[in-house]
Amino acid sequence: MSAVKELKAVARDRVGKGAARALRRNGQIPAVIYGGGAPATPIALSANAMSRLIYAGHFKTTVFEVELDGKKSRVIPRDYALDPVKDTPIHIDFLRIAAGQKITVEVPVHFLNTEASPGIKNGGVLNVVRHAIELEVPADQIPDSIDIDLTSVDMGDSIHASAVKLPPGAEMTIDRDFTIATIAAPAGLGAAAEAEQTAAAEAQKAASAEEKKEA
Repeated sequence: MSAVKELKAVARDRVGKGAARALRRNGQIPAVIYGGGAPATPIALSANAMSRLIYAGHFKTTVFEVELDGKKSRVIPRDYALDPVKDTPIHIDFLRIAAGQKITVEVPVHFLNTEASPGIKNGGVLNVVRHAIELEVPADQIPDSIDIDLTSVDMGDSIHASAVKLPPGAEMTIDRDFTIATIAAPAGLGAAAEAEQTAAAEAQKAASAEEKKEA
């Protein structure tokens, strides 16, 4: 899992659209910390720092320690909003967490050793059905990714949830053996194979008819 990252925040004494616009003009963005049986706490964070963290990846699976007025709180991002034109962050929601607490997160799926897959070597295409899987995990043990090895995956094979090795303490929230990815034949190769099968069936049919005629 990613290391806990530290953030410095300042308290917001005003909320609302006007106050939020004033913060953004000063290079900050509004955020809120909620949950944990405590009142919601409005805070302000550096806009540049948060933009770097969001676009670095794994933002919503990273645990942060937010320092506010000398006190520290462990939190995890639950949602954020981006400016529709500039794509810069304009608001972030954080959830308070306690050590050992289980939370629900979406963890990205990474496919390893694609060059070693016999299916891909023979022209197959990796068809990804799920780019992320929702897990329930301890807040201090969130995996960076779910890694799937394609070394022995051949053309026509499917990778299901039951084949995934999860980290200790993690559980999938979906209780069925769903498909994560497949190795599919290229469109041209599939059409050629279908045409070949059709021709073989017609030839067999013609041979059977000839045999009946001779009989």
